[in-house]
Amino acid sequence: MPLQNRVTPEGEIIATPYRGLMLGNRGGCFHNADKTLKPRRWASKQWIACVLSFKGRRRQLMQPNRYTELFFLDEATALAAGHRPCFECRRAEARRFAALWAKAQTMAASPRAAEMDGALHEERVGPSRSKLAHVAPLAGLPDGVFVRYAHPGDPARAYLIDANVFLAWTPAGYEAVLPRPPLAHIEVLTPPSIVAVLSAGYRPMLHPSAAALTG
Repeated sequence: MPLQNRVTPEGEIIATPYRGLMLGNRGGCFHNADKTLKPRRWASKQWIACVLSFKGRRRQLMQPNRYTELFFLDEATALAAGHRPCFECRRAEARRFAALWAKAQTMAASPRAAEMDGALHEERVGPSRSKLAHVAPLAGLPDGVFVRYAHPGDPARAYLIDANVFLAWTPAGYEAVLPRPPLAHIEVLTPPSIVAVLSAGYRPMLHPSAAALTG
């Protein structure tokens, strides 16, 4: 039985046999001794995205009183859920992310991790602990952003914007390509501060299925 430890672009944590390409956590332990999740889906505001392998470290998942390991299809999925690059295992990416955050926010220096974590927490979690989304002009959204869209005849779901098309997200990878719809505005899952970082030039790592669909 797969553990409930896979994060969707909607910020939900689901059980699926597909692990994904990235590891992460939400600042500590929020699982029980039987490896089920507690009602609150985070332990602190420090939500990070990490590589699967670093310095040969090996972990047994969901150990008692240790941080709750989470997995993401790719970095774009992690960013949509409100996670940022880890400053330990992904130092180069984290430094670039912080520098582009400063550029987007017209800051004199790159922000510290805690400063970004505080801002992101306000953008990703609502009063009912649900995932926040926001509405933005579609034309201004950069590649790497996730949106919520209902294709005619289908229910609303998460799509990645990539190469001027929409890619439908699944736990196993991206499965369909849609042209950008003729909409003025759309619901955006990726937090506004991260959208700004993407607009400033940050390019997240994508699952290979994205390139397979777009060529």
